[in-house]
Amino acid sequence: MSLSTHVLDAALGRPAAGVAVRLERAGAVLAEGVTDADGRIGGWTSGAGAHRLVFDTGGYFAARRVETFYPQVSIDFTVRDPDEHHHVPLLLSPFAYSTYRGS
Repeated sequence: MSLSTHVLDAALGRPAAGVAVRLERAGAVLAEGVTDADGRIGGWTSGAGAHRLVFDTGGYFAARRVETFYPQVSIDFTVRDPDEHHHVPLLLSPFAYSTYRGS
């Protein structure tokens, strides 16, 4: 599977650059990275099964001197077809977040 993510700072209305993200499967870290200037990470690969994306939102907001309620956001998802591309966006603000399966 190929996997990408896109983090948007909904409070500022722009991409969230500099967010540390890691991809896990069965408790093992498969990949780690930091969102680019457009808030994106792409090109990660893994197989079928349960996965977790972990976003260091506390570090992102601390670097901007912004208080946040969520120091970390974890998104669990299941890959059924490893041949498909999976895109998992995160819409982020200091006191809320949402996600969905993108395309």
